[in-house]
Amino acid sequence: MNAKEIIARKRDGGELSPDEIGQFAAGLADESIPAEQVAAMAMAIFFRSMSAAETGALTRALAHSGEVLDWSGENLPGPVADKHSTGGVGDKVSFALAPILAACGVFVPMISGRALGHSGGTLDKIESIPGYVVKPDVALLKRTVKSVGCAIIGQTDRLAPADRRLYAIRDVTATVESIPLITASILSKKVAAGLSALVMDVKTGGGAFMTSLDASKALADRIVATGEEIGLKTRALITDMSEPLGRTAGNALEIREVIAFLMNGDREPRLDAVTRALCSELLMMTGIERDGAAAARRVEDAITSGRAAETFGRMIAALGGPRDFLEGHDRYLPTAKRSAPVFAAQDGYLAAVDARRVGMAVIGLKGGRARLDDRLDLSTGFADIVATGEWIDARRPLAVAHAANEDDLARAVEEYRRASTISPTRPQPRPLIYE
Repeated sequence: MNAKEIIARKRDGGELSPDEIGQFAAGLADESIPAEQVAAMAMAIFFRSMSAAETGALTRALAHSGEVLDWSGENLPGPVADKHSTGGVGDKVSFALAPILAACGVFVPMISGRALGHSGGTLDKIESIPGYVVKPDVALLKRTVKSVGCAIIGQTDRLAPADRRLYAIRDVTATVESIPLITASILSKKVAAGLSALVMDVKTGGGAFMTSLDASKALADRIVATGEEIGLKTRALITDMSEPLGRTAGNALEIREVIAFLMNGDREPRLDAVTRALCSELLMMTGIERDGAAAARRVEDAITSGRAAETFGRMIAALGGPRDFLEGHDRYLPTAKRSAPVFAAQDGYLAAVDARRVGMAVIGLKGGRARLDDRLDLSTGFADIVATGEWIDARRPLAVAHAANEDDLARAVEEYRRASTISPTRPQPRPLIYE
């Protein structure tokens, strides 16, 4: 294959054949195509896009660049299914959703990614748990899913290796927002995981990769259509990402919030609603429940009974983390050396928060990557985040910044303050789930 000619054809708006796309995926997986040519191809696709046929071919090629899991021999007493989010700031839904679904009888092999652009990464967040193996071998993955019901992991060397390399290069070449690349990346991992059903959380708003509702709908349509084309039952919810989701943004801080959520502590209303809606949708897709009301009751019971929290703890232990993590998480999770409240310059209602700017502030705290080889500080970020519509004054900060040193802390406080808009009147509420 002459990679240069294929890149040039896509640069000029041509359509690539399945064979050319397959050869490109193979070159990604074995690294025979150098990073600069991968970056060039990603940029060409970003500007010229891909047809539905090309997107389907790329999805298949990335998925089959490595092993595709087969669960048929495991005799699982329930469906194998998953959820995926297009990414945002403070999005820790996966950590609550996977054990909730497992407690409801779904088996969830969740293959996740690292931080991408301004959005946090599921793997980076769960790596704040000491000992947790994010890249288990296939035997351990299958054993964990079968015995616990869920496993949140990264792409192992054998699962969609072509996508893993493309994903990392997209992150540092400003090509994250391409609809066909997002679609192929997401679905290839899910095909490799051997799923029977997938529910998508497509984010929209300032903190999403697709900031407009029209663009988010276009992405949701492409993902659902491509999923159906390749034989994966797929539905999508379009949810709001105009402000951080939940009360935290930052790796270990988000894990702490999840523990409180699962252990019947504080559940931020927007995070709670999105998590429950996605769980209910997947329970209906897999036939475990027939209607939304029954699905909602099953989800509620999984949470309030403590089964979801117990499942989360068992998953952590099965994948190498502390066996007493739920009870002793404060001993295990990293804590930032400095913290300070972020006070607004004036009293009033919080009218808006620039979620993307908050995400970039987390990167400034080394909680996300500006470059491919950046080493993260998993303790930093923002906690006690106030939702829009709430009253802010000298006694109530917008958030609390957590940083490694005073200079980083001062910058983070100022960035969060500038990301926030205060108004004398309460803003109109936005929809949480658009469609």
